[in-house]
Amino acid sequence: MKKAIVLTVVLAVALAFIGTALAVPPGKTVEFKGGAMGKVVFEGAKHAKAGLKCNNCHPKIFHMKKGADKITMKDIYAGKFCGTC
Repeated sequence: MKKAIVLTVVLAVALAFIGTALAVPPGKTVEFKGGAMGKVVFEGAKHAKAGLKCNNCHPKIFHMKKGADKITMKDIYAGKFCGTC
């Protein structure tokens, strides 16, 4: 029984920090192949300096999986995706 409790606590802690492990660390970027406007580069450090955290945008505005959202300039101008800010 004691082992089950320890395992449950370990799993709970691991799940609590999994989002941090998947975040874009400082100095790293995520690049998206561009359409007519060219390549888009996401820099987590710039967003963090602006006071944003991952959960400000994920999953409310963007899906967590890269490429899951099909973003157009029309969407952005309409206040969706990056245009939300």
